[in-house]
Amino acid sequence: MAAGPPLGTPAPDFTLPGGVLSVPGDTFERGDYALSAARGRALVLAFYPGDNTSVCTKQLCSYSSGMETFEGLDAEVWGISPQGVDSHESFARAYGLRMPLLADEGREIAKAYGVAAPGIGVRRAVFLIGPDGVLRWKHVALLGATFQSLSTLADQLSGIKTA
Repeated sequence: MAAGPPLGTPAPDFTLPGGVLSVPGDTFERGDYALSAARGRALVLAFYPGDNTSVCTKQLCSYSSGMETFEGLDAEVWGISPQGVDSHESFARAYGLRMPLLADEGREIAKAYGVAAPGIGVRRAVFLIGPDGVLRWKHVALLGATFQSLSTLADQLSGIKTA
């Protein structure tokens, strides 16, 4: 597994297809998501192995229910996995997920961030990118049976905003 980008360096740029469930949840708005277009706000990139799997569902539901916390810290959350946009739409609708879900079907972005893994496809990982596009914090799970909590991410984001 590649190490991925070091802290304090610009996060690797990318553009991926994805979509987000509109509020109140009747439309799944599809589009392309470019990291460079997110500049000016902190960004949480949550890489996860798969839609509709137990731990991934718990993780993304936790982040989705905490969207007000992220918004209060002027941060966005993007979920990234190897499934396609159709799978993401079904997953978002099933659980009312309120963050964009991006499709990295070729795992090129996972490779760029050092989280592509044989067998499982993608390691569970979270990268926090500052408003300036610089990687400020990361956690890459070895096994992926647990995930970084909303409070841990909020604490780390608070540190980014005060730095």
